Amino acid sequence: MAVKTLSDLLAEGVSGRGVLVRSDFNVPLNDDRQITDPGRIIASLPTLKALSDAGAKLVVTAHLGRPKGEPDPKFSLAPVARDLGERLGRHVQLAGDVVGSDALARAEGLTDGDILLLENIRFDPRETSKDDAERESLAKALVELVGDDGAFVSDGFGVVHRKQASVFDVAKLLPHYAGKLVATEVKVLEQLTESTERPYAVVLGGSKVSDKLAVIENLATKADSLIIGGGMCFTFLAAQGLSVGSSLLEEGMVDTCRKLLDTYADVLHLPVDIVVAEKFAADSPPETVSCDAIPDDKMGLDIGPESVKRFAALLSNARTVFWNGPMGVFEFPAFSAGTKGVAEAIIAATGKGGFSVVGGGDSAAAVRQLGLPDDGFSHISTGGGASLEYLEGKTLPGISVLES
Repeated sequence: MAVKTLSDLLAEGVSGRGVLVRSDFNVPLNDDRQITDPGRIIASLPTLKALSDAGAKLVVTAHLGRPKGEPDPKFSLAPVARDLGERLGRHVQLAGDVVGSDALARAEGLTDGDILLLENIRFDPRETSKDDAERESLAKALVELVGDDGAFVSDGFGVVHRKQASVFDVAKLLPHYAGKLVATEVKVLEQLTESTERPYAVVLGGSKVSDKLAVIENLATKADSLIIGGGMCFTFLAAQGLSVGSSLLEEGMVDTCRKLLDTYADVLHLPVDIVVAEKFAADSPPETVSCDAIPDDKMGLDIGPESVKRFAALLSNARTVFWNGPMGVFEFPAFSAGTKGVAEAIIAATGKGGFSVVGGGDSAAAVRQLGLPDDGFSHISTGGGASLEYLEGKTLPGISVLES
């Protein structure tokens, strides 16, 4: 990646300068608005701390959830500002708006090392607008907060696949740099695509085949084994002519899955047993059945123990592993064993010198919720969608703009 990095910016000097940072604080909250997984906040700390310590006047922008282009208290970044301040050991101001009078007044009052977090950038409809002029007008308002000698640091890897004002358009208006997080993520993905040590195993889970189709098609030609679990496995099982009961099924994708199974028969690997239940509920009694014996009135909620053994054997000699998507409903303890077992097999391969990447999203959440060690994997990504699009071979707007 031929872009300037945070190190370049720090070498140029930031003391007294306004620096706009795009971070990714899209963290999960419970009903009491408490952060349940601070992984993305923790990942942002090195860049923010380095800039603050060097005397920059920091204006940080991020989103949370999917507000509909207008202020919504339940998507406020207030919990993030508190958590971030505690982790940095300094006060983090939260503006009462995005680029309004409060944000402007607070930005003007910043002193060296201060940190101002703007309210949820998606409260402004221009952030996600398809109209270039609308996005540019928001970008110009963001630039105004850091001044003419300001700089932009892109550090929200989870959004670099989006052509949005705070990700793409601001980089065209300010000297731009990749933050530590973005630089690390891209380096890891380059290793996965350009210097992959074999055997290369890919583990894909999650609910829908349609969400992962492009990455399956791309990686099936590159990987030595591609393991399919999660809700998406039932569409593949149906493509083999098996009954999947009331399990999640994408009827429109069955023919596509059949063609994939025919084309990549030696690469694609499906479960051999499934943990089923009568309904999607934590207290629904689990029952393990063979994949060819799923009852009509039951749904699959996890892969079974024989599948875990089979997949663990495939992973045991892998030198490179990419994992995206849980094997089952890991949030329910009775249906978490599949995800945990496969994750432990990846950790074992890593321990033997393998290079493993957890592709963000639910996979990263599963690692933490199941009590698995973060350092058991070579890298845990903060951006599931961005990772997948990179591996599909797509151009990521938030990265390409940094190269210009």
